[in-house]
Amino acid sequence: MSVDERIAAVRRFTRFYTRKIGVLDQRLLRSPFSLSEARVIYELAHADGLTAKVLGESLGIDAGYLSRMLAAFARRGLITRRRSANDGRERVLELTPKGYKAFGPLDEGSNAEVAALLGDLSPSRQQRVVQAMRTVEELLTPRASRDEGKSLAVTLRSHRPGDMGWITHRQALLYNREYGWNEEYEALIAGIMSKFITEFDPAIERCWIAEREGEVVGSVFLVRKTATIAKLRLLYVEPSARGLGIGARLVNECIQFARARRYRKMTLWTNSVLVSARRIYESFGFQLVEEEKHHAFGKDLVGQNWELRL
Repeated sequence: MSVDERIAAVRRFTRFYTRKIGVLDQRLLRSPFSLSEARVIYELAHADGLTAKVLGESLGIDAGYLSRMLAAFARRGLITRRRSANDGRERVLELTPKGYKAFGPLDEGSNAEVAALLGDLSPSRQQRVVQAMRTVEELLTPRASRDEGKSLAVTLRSHRPGDMGWITHRQALLYNREYGWNEEYEALIAGIMSKFITEFDPAIERCWIAEREGEVVGSVFLVRKTATIAKLRLLYVEPSARGLGIGARLVNECIQFARARRYRKMTLWTNSVLVSARRIYESFGFQLVEEEKHHAFGKDLVGQNWELRL
């Protein structure tokens, strides 16, 4: 195949794909946002401490265009800008509660659109599509970026359809294998998951899913307990991914999110047998405030309540 033929093939594919995902529509997912605006909102919802400079570089957006976009967001009450503690000349960008409310339908709509895109394919064909996309991404990523990313092979994302069932299944199975806990624990997880989905408020709550090579290797939840207290729930890491710092990374995400949302305290409930998790909590400054013997999940346990002042 000649150079001209390869160029034509790539352009043909990009035309096909942009039509498929609706990039040519003036507004994304029938929202009031363009694709570029939605990308900016998505990045602000998933990363703390972003400045306009870092945001523009990571997305490849012209500085002037981004500046006008952020000014419009500020006028609409979607973002706030505060002085950076590291560089007084920089402003750190954050979504407001109104911004997170706008992000929710965008995130859900994007998930639904991709699900519909894959919906007519068999699981094996879906896997082929995903693998082909990974190959394209890998080959078109500059070598320096690929080498830098080797230590960041584990990525974090928000939850999407199917995650709650998977997490319930994996935690129930792992805790049965490792600690002998019975189906009572599975019932507890299922109840927590159901409440999280039905009462989820993206402005003040979050779930982080850790992935490695497309596979879920851990997760954690942060939910509202009161207006000033957040609760960390259901931290877990797959055995195959332990020792990589994933648990600490997930807990740190919870703490940073809670501080950004102006919670004053974080709490969590665990059991004394979960030694690795307790060590992570202690490393972040959580304090044991109460413990009590109890019988649950078919075992005699010591339940513990931990707190962290924010």
